[in-house]
Amino acid sequence: MVALALTAADAGCPSGLAPPAEREQRADPGAFVRRDAQGRDVLELLIQGAKCAGCIRKIEGGLLAMSGVDAARLNLSTGRLAVAWAPGALKPRDIVDALTRMGYGATAFDPEAAKQQVDEEGRRLLRYLAVSGFAAMNIMMFSVPIWSGHEEMGEGTRTLLHWVSALIAIPAALYAAQPFFGSAWVALRARRANMDVPISLAVFLTLGISVSETIQQGEHAYFDGIVMLLFFLLIGRYLDHRLRERARTAARDLLAMQAVTASRIERDGSITSIASRDIAVGDRLLLAAGDRAPVDGLIEDGISELDCSMLTGETAPQPARPGGAIHAGSVNLTQRLIVRVGARVQESAIAELARLIEIGEQGRAKFVRLADKAAALYVPVVHSLAALTFLGWLFGPTLLRMFGLEAADVGVRQSILNAVAVLIITCPCALGLAVPAVQVVATGRLFKRGVLVKSGNALERLAQVDVAVFDKTGTLTLGKPKLTVQVDSETLQAAASLARISRHPLSRALVEAAGPGTPVKDGREVPGEGIEACVDGVTWRLGRRTFAAPLMADISDGSAELWFARGDAQPTRFAFVDALRADAAQTIAALARRGIAVELISGDRPAAVELAARAAGIAHWRGGISPSEKSRRLDELKAQGKRPLMVGDGLNDTAALAAAHASASPGTALEASQAASDIVIQGAGLMPLVEAIDVARAAKKRAIENLRFSALYNLIAAPTAAAGLLTPLIAALAMSASSLIVTLNALRLQLEGRP
Repeated sequence: MVALALTAADAGCPSGLAPPAEREQRADPGAFVRRDAQGRDVLELLIQGAKCAGCIRKIEGGLLAMSGVDAARLNLSTGRLAVAWAPGALKPRDIVDALTRMGYGATAFDPEAAKQQVDEEGRRLLRYLAVSGFAAMNIMMFSVPIWSGHEEMGEGTRTLLHWVSALIAIPAALYAAQPFFGSAWVALRARRANMDVPISLAVFLTLGISVSETIQQGEHAYFDGIVMLLFFLLIGRYLDHRLRERARTAARDLLAMQAVTASRIERDGSITSIASRDIAVGDRLLLAAGDRAPVDGLIEDGISELDCSMLTGETAPQPARPGGAIHAGSVNLTQRLIVRVGARVQESAIAELARLIEIGEQGRAKFVRLADKAAALYVPVVHSLAALTFLGWLFGPTLLRMFGLEAADVGVRQSILNAVAVLIITCPCALGLAVPAVQVVATGRLFKRGVLVKSGNALERLAQVDVAVFDKTGTLTLGKPKLTVQVDSETLQAAASLARISRHPLSRALVEAAGPGTPVKDGREVPGEGIEACVDGVTWRLGRRTFAAPLMADISDGSAELWFARGDAQPTRFAFVDALRADAAQTIAALARRGIAVELISGDRPAAVELAARAAGIAHWRGGISPSEKSRRLDELKAQGKRPLMVGDGLNDTAALAAAHASASPGTALEASQAASDIVIQGAGLMPLVEAIDVARAAKKRAIENLRFSALYNLIAAPTAAAGLLTPLIAALAMSASSLIVTLNALRLQLEGRP
């Protein structure tokens, strides 16, 4: 990865961990500019320090305000920022400089570097947490004797124990508090304030006062309190990071579905294996049976069938003929094809899906969590109260005497102690743990029930859904065709002997129904039609009605079909259906009882979709829907004020999964679809989805209870500390007690039978 410009970041993010300080410029960002299909210059950067919806608004708004910038989109999951502008309107360096002024670092986008950045942040937080926890335990060995033997302990012994505590606490606190120091420093440089500013101030002031008290052989030092404070804060910070880390990018996994290599036909007719990224428009590619198309193009030669189910949701294979289009991600089923490349990898159908996913993920990233809303009120109130406490104790007695009232001066030392007590007792431990603790308990409970929750705010969004949109194939159904008609064993085995030489999905289903057997000899597959063989002088055919039984009437009952004919004998129709999951109807009914409307939208044939909808008890359905139309339907629902839940499993669902307010995939779904989802449901059933919604709603209640308790705690504790009735040590103990209470309240979610 080539560094463009790096600065410490995360101005204004309450949960941010600042990246390293400024590094030297090593390359011109103009070297990474590309031209898009609209003729605009595009620069993709990896942004460091962006953590929340506020960061997205700040970065996108700041760049869009620049003259010439047409578009700016930040994907919070990947950290990728894409900026587009009219050629010549500005210089790439201007964009990097603008980001630097905002307090964010930027490098050339590299997916591997983005992953490493997330991994390294988690390791750093874990190290800080371990150091603070180890220091807190060791300092307690010296603090407990001071507390218990305060009356009998001599001044020299007490001072010695304070100095030993200082030797442990000072380096440990300065190291463990780096996430807060870095974030607070960048916020102040950007002339902003975040929650880490009062935390950092409390750390410095408490350490300074404790050292001063120790030098003066005072009775109280607060090394234990400040290290314990950091330990609790880092627990909340690490839990939040772990939940964020589960939200892996779906776009990256989706692009991985493209073939990484291709067989290019050179001018002399030779075949060369090349990387897909090196494929150019106009190249001729050889696509063997079983190969996945790496790019979009046109078929020049060959007749075959394509499995496009992962792209369109259509279960039936599509015919492939010369002059027909083929899209990246499609699988060639039967015969070899020669394809003329029509677009590079970056402009393929899968790449377009990836872009739709990023747009959807970006919209979901702007969701403001409960903790973020509470934090927005916290900073100005705490800053103001601490400052007023210091000024009130320092200058209050003088003002009272001016009005003829008696008041004794307390001095700078006591004024600072009272202000520090305010900062400590109002430190956002309870606030920081209020939501993450509930989320961890809820996700743990769901994990035991076979539901993987992948992001910190997924539960909050899941608790709000009021309409569920299901895909059909592989989601509401099992995704595998099953034979539905009773046929005599001899006919079934005869048809299966032809089916065994084909990779067609219906042929595979027929073979599965027939059981073990041998394939027919000298059979041949007619691409797009079926299989033909001559057995004992009689022609056998298995395939489409028009191929195997052209004289038979068309039967339109929504089932997929194969026809089998032996010479002049009466043809046999094999009907197949994609069976519903066993608890599909039960799940739909359970969602309706919870006030959640249900829709079914699928890329499959309308007749097949209608059949599934009726069986599941879904009144509203649509078939033959493209991936972009699915996303538009989700956008329509959101425009109506709805909060839709999308449940899907295929590549054609990934954009809709990312665009929905919340999303879910079965455990059998493609990795890209699982990555685009908020939750993944293991097992063959759908009822765990209902339990996930129930737990999410209960978790929201617990989180609100915790936030209300935190607010009540601060309303009582802050004035008490400001009145000088609490020492920093008592403030630290009260803060710890508040953290314990919100944690125990979160654990109630685990103990309850059913929310």
